[in-house]
Amino acid sequence: MNKAFIFLKLHRVLEGARILKKAVLFLICFLFCFVVLFGISPPLHMQVTSSVNGLTPIESLGKNLFFDTNLSTPPGMACSACHAPETGFTGPNSTLNANGAVYPGTVDTRFSARAPPTAEYAGESPVLYYNETKFQWIGGMFFDGRATGWMLGDPLAEQAQGPFLNPVEQNNPNSSVVVQRVMLSGYADLFEEVWGNISLNDVTKAYDKIAFSIAAYERSSEVNPFSSKYDAYLDGTSGLTELETQGLTLFEGKAMCSSCHPSELGPSGTHPLFTDFTYWNLGIPKNPENPFYNVSSEFNPDGLNYIDYGLGAFLKNASYPQSVYEPALGTFKVPTLRNVDLRPTPEFVKSYGHNGFFQSLEDIVHFYNTRDVGNWSEPEVYVNLDTMNMGNLNLNLNEERAIVAYLKTLNDGYNPESSGSLVSVVLIGALVVVLFCLVVFVVFKKYKIRQKTTDLTKDVRSWREIVLFLKLNLL
Repeated sequence: MNKAFIFLKLHRVLEGARILKKAVLFLICFLFCFVVLFGISPPLHMQVTSSVNGLTPIESLGKNLFFDTNLSTPPGMACSACHAPETGFTGPNSTLNANGAVYPGTVDTRFSARAPPTAEYAGESPVLYYNETKFQWIGGMFFDGRATGWMLGDPLAEQAQGPFLNPVEQNNPNSSVVVQRVMLSGYADLFEEVWGNISLNDVTKAYDKIAFSIAAYERSSEVNPFSSKYDAYLDGTSGLTELETQGLTLFEGKAMCSSCHPSELGPSGTHPLFTDFTYWNLGIPKNPENPFYNVSSEFNPDGLNYIDYGLGAFLKNASYPQSVYEPALGTFKVPTLRNVDLRPTPEFVKSYGHNGFFQSLEDIVHFYNTRDVGNWSEPEVYVNLDTMNMGNLNLNLNEERAIVAYLKTLNDGYNPESSGSLVSVVLIGALVVVLFCLVVFVVFKKYKIRQKTTDLTKDVRSWREIVLFLKLNLL
């Protein structure tokens, strides 16, 4: 065989291998750049719990206090035990939510009467007052408004103080115990950085500062990121699906939800909080699984006959006259609807209503629609029922589903690009498959090259002959 022909054939084989290597390297670089620039978004619940802009010192202090499990007696129960980020700062136990919905305190045989309210998007609630024009109580914190703000000028801060000393929650005997444990904590220096040296020495003032710090965290962008799909829609960076748009139209129209849960931008372009901080009696039935009915008579002397009168009971206990508290009997504060469906997994059960009577959005929307015409248990409190905004809305099941679809757009952590993340996954998957096939092909080609090289070199006595031939004939 002609040696020049053999060499040129061998050169082409090796050149083909070099081209393949370059192609594979190019694909690897392309895949790397694709992942870096258009990588898959992190899970939504991870986005929710991460701080967008960082926290100020007082917000960081409040966060330390909020998650500190040593601020209970016995130690072990933090604020986050009932107000967890992954569920929209409400109850984080799916089993409890599905069975009674009321959480035990640090003493596990003690229960309060109500499900945990959300701790987010509450910072704008005003000091509790009576609006003479609307004939409504507005503001305060807790479902019954008892954290009025009358003492500290801040209902959110007053709410933060409540659980620490509540025997059915964190069960501390007095504020001195709470302050002492903060003094011994790993963030005591941060406390003094925020509030000044020896700021923990005066128990009364320090306890108030603890409350203001927690309130600062609860007002932070970490707790209130305004990062839902609906926020993106209001900003014009995302659209709603046809079903979600129908739900919004119903929410603001036929279903009259927005009469208590405003959904439009504020006068200065602020995004809505989905609560007007008022109080209403929705006619929710007693929750038969509520463990509060069976706690010690020390905490519930009425036993199974206990009736939760909400704001009316608070006003009565605050020595308001009958003419003031009677119109408020059975009324509870309108909660925000933000993160109303936020949950760590699709199977996780959330509860709704002040006593957790409902275990799904579908149920509570259906209740709003059919309370007066459906097969529901009788209201816990008959008087002062809201008959203007609910009870017989004449919504069909498809309209109910549309409202639920819209409510799910209020979950924080939405990424406008997340809708395209499935495309990204498919693209990356396809590239990986192609890359794998190329690697197999290259390995196969290398094997064939080696075989061809072996076959070709059998026809020549040495590589030195080929080099000598090239010098004589080609150069």
